[in-house]
Amino acid sequence: MHALRHDILSPSGVEFAVALNLTPSTSSTFVNVVTAKSNLLRVYGIREQLPPISDHVESERDKRARVRKGTEAVEGEVEMDQSGEGWVNMGAVKSNSNHVPATTSRFYLIREHTLHGVITGIDKIRTMSSNDDKLDRLLVSFKDAKIALLEWSDAIHDLLTVSIHTYERAPQMTVLDSHLFRAELRADPLSRCAALTLPKDSLAILPFYQTQAELDVMEQDQSLAREVPYSPSFVLDLVADVDPNLRNVIDFVFLPGYHNPTIAVLCQSEKTWAGRLKEYRDTGRLYIFTLDLLNHIYPIITTVDNLPYDFYVDQAARRVSLPVNGWSARVSDIPSLPLDKDVDLALEGSRAVFADEKTFFVIRKNGMVHPVEIISDGRTVSKLVLSPALAQTTIPTVTRQLDGGMIFVGSTVGPSVLLKAARVEEEVEEGEAEEAGAAPTAVVDTNNAMDIDFDDDDLYGDSKPVSRVAANGTAPGVHPPRTRSVLHLSLCDSLPAYGPIADMTFSLSKLGERYVPELVVATGSGHLGGFTLFQRDLPVRTKRKLHVLGGARGIWSIPVRQSHRVNGTSYERTGGGLFAGESDTIVISTDANPSPGVSRIATKAAKTDLAIPTRIPGTTVGAGPFFQRTAILHVMTNAIRVLEPDGTERQIIKDMDGNMPRARVKACSICDPFVLILREDETIGLFIGETERGKIRRKDMSPMGEKTSRYLAGCFYTDITGVFEMTTTDGTVTASSSADKNITSTLQAAVTAGHNSQWLVLVRPQGIIEIWSLPKLTLVFSSVAISTLEPVLNDTFDPPALSLPQDPPRKPQDFDVEQILTVPLGESAPTPHLFVFMRCGQLAVYEVHSTPSSTPPSGGRSAFLKIIFTKVLTRTFDLSKQEEAEKTVLAEQKRISRMFIPFVTCPPASLNGNGGFTLTGVFFTGDRPSWIIRTDRGGLKLFPSGHAVVHAFTACSLWDSKAEFLVYSDEGPSLLEWIPDVELDTSLPKRSLPRSRPCSNVVFEPSASLIVAASTLQAQFASYDEDNNILWEPDGAGVSLPQCDCSTLELISPDSWITMDGYEFAPNEYVNALECVTLETLSTESGSRDFIAVGTSIDRGEDLAVKGATYIFEVVEVVPDSSSSIQRWYKLKLRIRDDAKGPVTALCGINGYLVSSMGQKIFVRAFDLDERLVGVAFLDVGVYVTSLRVLKNLLLIGDAVKSVWLVAFQEDPYKLVVLAKDIRRTYATNVDFFFTNGELSIILNDEEGVMRMLTYDPSDPESRGGQHLLCHTEFHCHKECRASRTIARRTKEDNEIPQAKLITGFTDGSLSALTPVDEGAFKRLHLLQGQLLRNVQHVAGLNPRAYRIVRNDNVSKPMSRGVLDGQLLEAFEELGAQGQQETTRQIGTERMAVLRDWSALAAAW
Repeated sequence: MHALRHDILSPSGVEFAVALNLTPSTSSTFVNVVTAKSNLLRVYGIREQLPPISDHVESERDKRARVRKGTEAVEGEVEMDQSGEGWVNMGAVKSNSNHVPATTSRFYLIREHTLHGVITGIDKIRTMSSNDDKLDRLLVSFKDAKIALLEWSDAIHDLLTVSIHTYERAPQMTVLDSHLFRAELRADPLSRCAALTLPKDSLAILPFYQTQAELDVMEQDQSLAREVPYSPSFVLDLVADVDPNLRNVIDFVFLPGYHNPTIAVLCQSEKTWAGRLKEYRDTGRLYIFTLDLLNHIYPIITTVDNLPYDFYVDQAARRVSLPVNGWSARVSDIPSLPLDKDVDLALEGSRAVFADEKTFFVIRKNGMVHPVEIISDGRTVSKLVLSPALAQTTIPTVTRQLDGGMIFVGSTVGPSVLLKAARVEEEVEEGEAEEAGAAPTAVVDTNNAMDIDFDDDDLYGDSKPVSRVAANGTAPGVHPPRTRSVLHLSLCDSLPAYGPIADMTFSLSKLGERYVPELVVATGSGHLGGFTLFQRDLPVRTKRKLHVLGGARGIWSIPVRQSHRVNGTSYERTGGGLFAGESDTIVISTDANPSPGVSRIATKAAKTDLAIPTRIPGTTVGAGPFFQRTAILHVMTNAIRVLEPDGTERQIIKDMDGNMPRARVKACSICDPFVLILREDETIGLFIGETERGKIRRKDMSPMGEKTSRYLAGCFYTDITGVFEMTTTDGTVTASSSADKNITSTLQAAVTAGHNSQWLVLVRPQGIIEIWSLPKLTLVFSSVAISTLEPVLNDTFDPPALSLPQDPPRKPQDFDVEQILTVPLGESAPTPHLFVFMRCGQLAVYEVHSTPSSTPPSGGRSAFLKIIFTKVLTRTFDLSKQEEAEKTVLAEQKRISRMFIPFVTCPPASLNGNGGFTLTGVFFTGDRPSWIIRTDRGGLKLFPSGHAVVHAFTACSLWDSKAEFLVYSDEGPSLLEWIPDVELDTSLPKRSLPRSRPCSNVVFEPSASLIVAASTLQAQFASYDEDNNILWEPDGAGVSLPQCDCSTLELISPDSWITMDGYEFAPNEYVNALECVTLETLSTESGSRDFIAVGTSIDRGEDLAVKGATYIFEVVEVVPDSSSSIQRWYKLKLRIRDDAKGPVTALCGINGYLVSSMGQKIFVRAFDLDERLVGVAFLDVGVYVTSLRVLKNLLLIGDAVKSVWLVAFQEDPYKLVVLAKDIRRTYATNVDFFFTNGELSIILNDEEGVMRMLTYDPSDPESRGGQHLLCHTEFHCHKECRASRTIARRTKEDNEIPQAKLITGFTDGSLSALTPVDEGAFKRLHLLQGQLLRNVQHVAGLNPRAYRIVRNDNVSKPMSRGVLDGQLLEAFEELGAQGQQETTRQIGTERMAVLRDWSALAAAW
């Protein structure tokens, strides 16, 4: 049995981060932040952007409306700066009428890569080449002891691998527990070397050249040092080479300010823990020693002994201790400052980051932010002052200080945030000044403090002021006015993330009148816990049907208005940029039936109705606003018409060649004041509008070549970004703005034309893309790589290509470009993108980037653009080819049109504040319609629309909403809208439902269509003996009872996501298993119904054995509250509670019976008389049952030690029969059945992230007569599986029994699918996988095959053949057509056959 494993969702969150200058600085991007989680590497730019400019009067009115009456800021108070810079003192700026809006710092995703290795650290380094380009290099370390050096390449606008250094064969890596070791990477502040931790207390040292003097010593040439910027690395054994007591390394760091690289290492000479503190305490040591890289000498500078065993030393820390709870004196003898009686904080999981040289923030595990002030006496730190919590933010994993006072807080379990801390001197009133002088430490301004709010809605919203009085905040000798130092802490931006996946289930989501499957995932941790909802398609709902509109061949919603003439000149009201403009007023639709077609012009009649005052015979090819939205440009198959706003004809130009009709118009592009038409014989026509006459005329195309030249596709592009700059050979730079006086005649149009240049993009039959400037038609860009969809399109500086008609006529080719579109795409700062669709069904999207201009060849073109196109998305569509000779009317009506249609939408703001932004995207019509959208922090994504086919699409604001779309689909014409709160930053559209608490288990109850979830809370734990006497109570200040997990059960409606009912367990009882099982019952006619089964553990301390219980709940309908808007209400009814002598760790249902685990036993029990559980069978199994799965009467048992068992259940007599076992000792975190076409396998996931495919085959001699399960395939996922769901996969063969598809969730937030593959497709893809291993340059120079190999000493070669690696196969689709053909030629198959195999298997579900 064969399968394909591929990731549906990438890992979520940030585990490692570094700030550096990786990409060339632009006017908006001033620093880069590189983040990593698991095997995902992302490169962000932090951009400074101006906030949206709005009318000042309206903004002031809105601002006052948002302030609660009686709390308005008066002169001298601190008020929030709405522009995003933080908090400003309004007393210092008493008059600010000419306010210049401040900039805001925002994340913008530049690149992301899924690597073939687990990242364990990232850092920045500078090489000798950095002296030339002023850019940093990126160092990335991996789990298998590798370091990769990456740099940015402008030529490909991507990361380029410089070198990879591997230490996996070092003697230190041969220890048996090396897989448990986690390599950590650190770099010297002056980039002289980098270090990677290895097992056995060793460091791998990688030196870098920095000066010419180092090259002279090493006798190296300077040019060689730029290509090889490092000298040979070596392994430093700390015990043998530095000090014999330097063992058990905890952490290390390079120290700044030393002549040679200097390392501080924190270690433990003797290991200890809380139970051995009487014998060994304060075993920590700090060593500081120097690296002499030439002589390999490592002198120790200083040593600090007797540090606490759980101490963490920052490189700037002194030996000054500030206790935050009463436990510090009990675990360490180190002298410390006195304990504040009111302080009892837990620092486990906390992170610290400096705001300036005297203040740092401690961010605790629950997100609370505490400022700590360092009080110094000269150069000696005398004390630390801890202030109360200022705010609550994300749960920290990594903190980094950036330039400009910004702080990045990364989290693996939730969103990561970008904060800004700035210190401002403010005047203080006389009374406040006396108080400030007496205050020795920092204080919080309680009137304006950031609210501590556990509601996630406010976690990442507008921040509040943080002010504190400095100890030396006043200048000596100066009395009035006195000042105090105020620390401004504000939120700039956040990176969305949902954290680890604890459990998941499929439910039904109602979109309008239809239901779609929705994956409900329990995600997050602590106060960031909640649900994340994923759907395969972008969720939209139908607002209403519009059958009267028609539009099977096209719909256009157009804003037009009556032109106002003053003294013979058209007057247009001033707009506000790209997205400004009035709502749509006209809708044009067209149908091919009845022949020769009909076109309708519709207007809004009432609130929801349409009126169609005008009908025109003939089919419309395209329509758009013209003459500054005072007219309609209407293109038909044989004519171009100018219409008045009411639909009457102003001008018509019939497409004739003298008296002979030309070929039919098949496509057009309209961009005021230009019109381009493309005919079926591959000729084009170009027209230009004359605004003063209000008419159009033909434009001379002689610079483009002969009139009979052939073109496959074309479009206009209006550049609003400034990327398109035309440079001539004499060095002149122009934007090629409209200079023709006939083009614009109004003031606003002239201003707009001066900023936005217009360009014509054409594709010739020989596969050459050309860009022409307008209105002068100068060729500025040409490339031949468009026909093969190469990864990068560069200017070849060729003159205009000849594309004369051929005899006999040229036949269409697979690599012909069928559709092309250039349009800005994005959220806050759209960037130009090129969309290409080939006749063979391949879609590609290129992003346009500015590039340093290369020197054009002499004698070539005189003008060129300094741009390149880099491919960012590729998809393959399986097209049903239509016979070329079939040109009948019926075939024309059945033809499916595939077009790129740009749109601009403003998703409405919801109750929790999401939405309210402007998004530009592209909709792709056809039989696999898709939305193509780019967001700032998620990059470019393609989402299916959920329709079988879409014939026509347009964004529509006819009913005064900027978030509606007119779509003609297989259901007819309808008005659609996105549902609120949809986030488009991941590969699947998602909605986040924060609940301020995590959920450990979630199931769907199908009879009532409700969600049942087990929430995890924290409760104080007290230990009792058998006589219920408490064993220990807090006995000192700052000492409290420990915390333990406890659970509650919640019944949730998936429509409104409100909790209808719940059940609270004991404070020391938590849920292990939650399942919806079908049991036999007397309460229904069918004799069975669905119940909720819960298995729990009851902790009683370390001296008493753990117990458990099994609960059976029934979901019952009750009379709803009259005040509630919900018509049907449900509650949980406890039917039975059955105590157990051990924890109940797994549950399932089989043939109407309940299967549950208790310790080392499995019980099968019947629900007798609906009031008790009666055992009918049991089985002694392993040590700790982790999962139970059922298929008919077969039972899979996963164990923490004994791997997996296959068991059969029979009812006459009742008996559990062991069929086979896996004999290896494996921690089975998850087991599942996996079947297709009569074949059955068992999928086993263990705690190390290894997936194994087992089979039950009694005919195989190795199975010992079927007693042993056979393992034929091992596949390393490198992450622990937490939850899985088996769903049905139906293929075109439509077998009676569908295939099984396995959806798996992991602890890093990723989601993967395991899909069965038939024999023929598997052979092709397996051979392709081998070619991609050898012939593709993988990021960071990693080996994909080694990444998936599982170490197994029992076999001679790896068992990795049965599962295909989807991460590796994705690279084939990204290759250019030439690379694809070369790869498939070597394995004897066709390129399109492989692409069809991949597109059929790569769907989410």
